[in-house]
Amino acid sequence: MESMLLIRNGFIVDTEWSRREDILVKDGKIIRTGKSIPTSLLPPDTEIVDADGLLVMPGFIDAHTHYGLVSRGTVTADSFKEGSRCALSGGVTTVVDFADDDKVHSLKECADMRIKEMIEGGMAVDFSLHQGVYHIGKTTEKDLEELAEFGVKTIKIFTTYRNVGYMIDNKDELVSLFRFAKKHKILITAHCEDNEIIEETAASWKGSYKPQSHALLRPARAEAVAIRTLGNIALQEEMPLYVVHVSSEEGLNEVFDLREEGARIFIETTPTYLFADKSLLQGKLGALAIMTPPLRTKKDNAALCEALEDGDINVVATDHCAFTYEQKLSTGDDCRHTYPGVPGTQEMSSLLSTYASTGGLISMQQLVNLISTTPAKLFGLYPKKGALHIGSDADIVLFDPEASWKVTKNTIQSASGYSLYEGRTLIGKVKMTYLRGRLAYGEDVYLGRSGEGEFVKQNTSAAYKY
Repeated sequence: MESMLLIRNGFIVDTEWSRREDILVKDGKIIRTGKSIPTSLLPPDTEIVDADGLLVMPGFIDAHTHYGLVSRGTVTADSFKEGSRCALSGGVTTVVDFADDDKVHSLKECADMRIKEMIEGGMAVDFSLHQGVYHIGKTTEKDLEELAEFGVKTIKIFTTYRNVGYMIDNKDELVSLFRFAKKHKILITAHCEDNEIIEETAASWKGSYKPQSHALLRPARAEAVAIRTLGNIALQEEMPLYVVHVSSEEGLNEVFDLREEGARIFIETTPTYLFADKSLLQGKLGALAIMTPPLRTKKDNAALCEALEDGDINVVATDHCAFTYEQKLSTGDDCRHTYPGVPGTQEMSSLLSTYASTGGLISMQQLVNLISTTPAKLFGLYPKKGALHIGSDADIVLFDPEASWKVTKNTIQSASGYSLYEGRTLIGKVKMTYLRGRLAYGEDVYLGRSGEGEFVKQNTSAAYKY
């Protein structure tokens, strides 16, 4: 049975233009946009929504999440169901989650197992994947070819965590991986912290291991050196590189230098590195703010915000990896053993809107570009996602840019039970979230359907087209 939805009188905001128009949706797809679409031509059972006073935006994409992640003998607080609740309440209709390389199955098999786990676990938003690659073997090139054909054209590597087997330590093997990825037009994303610097810092450390030491044990220099190492390979191989969660001015400056040398480096940061600093690591609850890379200084915040305004940052995502109070505090106050990660998907859009409304030099069009259109393009999801075009999925957010609300225990959707932004008043709030034309969140009521989320296959990243 055909279902139709008409969103009227809203102010459409995308990265190409802003205008007051209506949007007509049929069976989960946008079929028409235009001024004052006449209702007389529509079936009598068409759902009509008045969006007067609201911004109409393409569904947001959190391009870096870890829902239902098994880590260090435990599982993150936000399962696929709970992560979906965080997402939809924040206008996020698609996430790019993560699949481990178990070093037993092929990469395609690892991705397939994760997809089934996410669907069976109750994902209520659409999703795609970054596939981890932790080792190089005789079948790696074939594995990558199969992975790309399967619809996962993004892989993730680490330049740290050698002690737990995540890091490809051999430089020649790393170069081979870059060449294989280029051959099959796979985008490499990278967690950049230099392992040698971290190990040397740890070996010479004489201080305490309280949460505030976390930022010193994993210094910004480690991020910058790792960005340079991988950036040099990308430059040598004439291929793109995507650096996840850039956290520091030092790392940012290395990106600028590489770009000046001709490297195609795309970077992501998170709201935590833009709007939170290492002072949160102080006190008896400092463990709640431990993440990797660690929170930095206000000077780093300012540098990243300036880069955001200047268009030097391509994507804002959250690295949502939530643990409960009990999990975070279960290892005492030794930062080396605290589960790293914080929640973030829910507040992402409102934090950026607040910044735009309180003096930050970004427009709402830039906001859409940072958390919808550009991630869709870089991860091969555009224009199915990240656009309000005819033929695009009807993932639509109705956003009130003037709504003021406070982050409190009652507003937090994450099963972690906390937010780094608790107590802050934010400006801008999601009023309604539509997933493929169906209302999945509206006026603070969660309407997501467990298992409704679909895996979205990736096409070739736009990073290969620049």
